[in-house]
Amino acid sequence: MTANFPIYLLVMAGVTYLIRMLPLTIFRKEIKSTFIKSFLHYVPFAVLGAMTIPDVLYSTGDMRTAAVGFVVAVILAWKGKSLLTVALAACAAVLAAQGILLLF
Repeated sequence: MTANFPIYLLVMAGVTYLIRMLPLTIFRKEIKSTFIKSFLHYVPFAVLGAMTIPDVLYSTGDMRTAAVGFVVAVILAWKGKSLLTVALAACAAVLAAQGILLLF
C-alpha cells in the first residue's frame, strides 16, 4: 500500500458522493418533459449494456466461443427463461464450443 492511498480513497469517496448528491439538490421540481423522463428511464439499461457486452465478448480469450455463449444467452433470455437457466446454458455453450475448437 502506498502513502497516497488515503488521498485516492478520499477523492473517490468525494466523487461518488457528488455524483449521487448533485441530482437531488439540482432537480427539486418534478420533471415534466416526457423526453427527459424516457431518457432517464432507459439510461440504466444502456449503461449496463455498455459495461456488460464488451466484458462478455472478451471473457473467454477467444471471441468465437464468447459469441456462441452470448448468442445462446440472448436467445434464452428473449424466450423468457430464468437468469440461472440463461447463465448455465451460456456457460455450457462456451464449454462445448471450446471443446469443439480443441478438436480442430
